[in-house]
Order: sequence, then structure tokens, then C-alpha cells
Amino acid sequence: MKKRHIFFSVLILVLVAGILGGIKALQIGRLIAAGQAFTPPPVAVATAVVHAESWPLRLQAVGTVAAVQGVAVSAEIPGKVCEITFTDGARVKAGELLARLDTSSEEAQLRAVEAQVELSRLQVERLRNLRQGDTVSQSELDTAEATLKANMANADAIRAVIAKKQIRAPFSGQLGLRQVHLGQYIEAGHPVVTLQALSPVYVDFSLPQQTVGQLRTGMVVEVESDAFPGRRFTGQLTAMAPEVQADTRTLALRATLPNEDGALRPGMFVRVWVVLEGRQEVLVIPSTSVLSAPYGDTVFVVEPYVSTNSNVKASGGLVVRQQFVRLGRSQGDLVVVEAGLKAGEKVVNGGLFKLRNGDHVVEQNEFMPKPEKAPQPVDS
Repeated sequence: MKKRHIFFSVLILVLVAGILGGIKALQIGRLIAAGQAFTPPPVAVATAVVHAESWPLRLQAVGTVAAVQGVAVSAEIPGKVCEITFTDGARVKAGELLARLDTSSEEAQLRAVEAQVELSRLQVERLRNLRQGDTVSQSELDTAEATLKANMANADAIRAVIAKKQIRAPFSGQLGLRQVHLGQYIEAGHPVVTLQALSPVYVDFSLPQQTVGQLRTGMVVEVESDAFPGRRFTGQLTAMAPEVQADTRTLALRATLPNEDGALRPGMFVRVWVVLEGRQEVLVIPSTSVLSAPYGDTVFVVEPYVSTNSNVKASGGLVVRQQFVRLGRSQGDLVVVEAGLKAGEKVVNGGLFKLRNGDHVVEQNEFMPKPEKAPQPVDS
């Protein structure tokens, strides 16, 4: 009787455990099915269409602005600075006085030598009159004339020293910052101030040797600087080096730009484009569509969502696919796509940093500015 009671008790426990296990398995199965059927809400993104444009053929490089004339104005001879006549950053004309060194000792020497010159001149005139009467010999007259010429040469040498102590602008341009002070004793060659001619200016850059056959002087050159966003400076290719640099296999080039307002300054880093003849059909996308990474550039292509599971509901009807691309040159907000996309495809233009491959998306283009080849930002 006792064994029978134990048997029924164990049987009841097994049945209860089985029922509870079945219920739990059913719940887990329903949760798994619900998880498989769940689709996260679509991510709002801005999109742009891959389209073709006709762009001029251009060669791109980076360069440096250089002055056509630029020098550190310095003293030719040593002396003490007794006068400074310029202000920092001022524009000056050729020959304008910038600074003067002390010339008091030279001026005193000049007065003494000029007195000797005058005495020598009187002596020569007196001897010439006496020579006409054959009162003095010709050698005495020759000696007096030589002494006069030597005294005049000494006076000219002192005047030259005085002139060199008047430091003047060698050409017209804009001054830099003063590098001397009143009362300071400076040696020969000590810089006083820099002077740069800002109109026109040179832009020096290099291109690979493969482009030598496409280049010639007179071509249009376009220049951009980060200091002036949206502004493009135009000039001409004016010089080409006769040799290719052996270490880099590049050709040194020089363009000349008017720079009438002096916006470009010597030493500036700039981006340079040499405009070639003809145009090229290219596929372009906004540069904000590109996700750069060490392994390559990618974009998110927007495609219609096609579900292979009847239990899965497509949210928004669109899904993104991450695609590798090869990019070319850029202009303004646009960049050329050389491989990886086709005309008419849509790419994500805004919000791509929050996306993963296969995410569902919905388009919202109302607040995304239109990309431009020559953007003109509005001051806020």
C-alpha cells in the first residue's frame, strides 16, 4: 500500500513537471517568434540621387603662395638706429625712407673733406693761372689736380656711407612687423622689417610626371584657400621647370594670380586646379554621403525592402546597403564617384553615422541643404 502511494506521488510530480515544461517551452517559442518578427522603427535619413554632370577636365594639386617680390629689408652697414619712419603693416612705395642710422660722425667727416675739396679747387685754379705765365711747372699742376680728385672721391665715399645709413624700401609693397627699436645698435645684415609685394602673387605647386604632356603655359589655374571658404581665385600657369625632380618624379610649376585685394598672403597653403581643354561626364554625389574609414570609403545605398519571411513586416519600405566606392576629384559639396555606384541610385546624405547595413529607413529631405559646386555659406 505504501509503495503504491509513492508511485502515484511520483507520477503526479512527473505530470506536473511535464505540464510546466511544456508551458514554458511554448512561452519561449512565442518569444523567439516575436523576436524574429520584430522590426525596429525606421531611421529618418536624408537622401541624394547619384547623377551625371559635365565637369571640365582638371588636374588637382596643393601649393604654396609666394611673393613675386619679397625681402627682409636690412642694414648694409652697422650703426645705431636714430629714426624709424614706418608703422607695422603699412603700404610703402619704392624708395620711401623706412629708418635712419646715426650719421653724425660721417656728416662731420664730410664737412672736413668738403673743405679740403674747396681748398684743392682753389689751389688748382691758382696753379692754372700761374702755369699760363710759365711760373710753375706742369708737374705741380698735375699734383694739385690729382689731390682735388682724391678729395672729391673721399667726399663721395662719405656721402655713400650716409646714403646707406638711410634704409629705404627697394620696391612698393606691404611691410611686416618692425624688428628694430630706437637707439638699438645693429650690425650689417640685421633685418629691419619684411617687405612683400602682394599683387600679383605666385602659387608654386607640383604635378606627377605623367601629366607633363597635358600642360602648357597660359592654362587657367584655379586656387582655393581655407581662409576664404567658397571663394575661388583665378590665374594663369606662367612657368614650368625644365626638369622632373628625380626623388619625387614630379614637375615644379608656377602660376601667377592678380590678387588685387591682397587676400592671398605669402606662405599660405592652397588647393590648386589646372583647367585642361575639354569636359568629362562624371557621376557625382554629395561629399557628406561618404563614410571614410581605413579600409576604404563607403556609402549607404537606399533600396526597396523585399521580405522573404511572411511574418516580417517591412517598416517604411526602404532598407540601406553599405557599398564600397572609389572616389575622384571634388568640387564644392560634390565628389566624383569613379566606381561602385550607378546613375539614378539613391544614397544616404544625412544621418549615415547612425546606420548599419540592412537598417530600415524613411526619407526626410525637407531640412537638408542642396549640395552645390560653388557653395555660398550664409553668415548666421
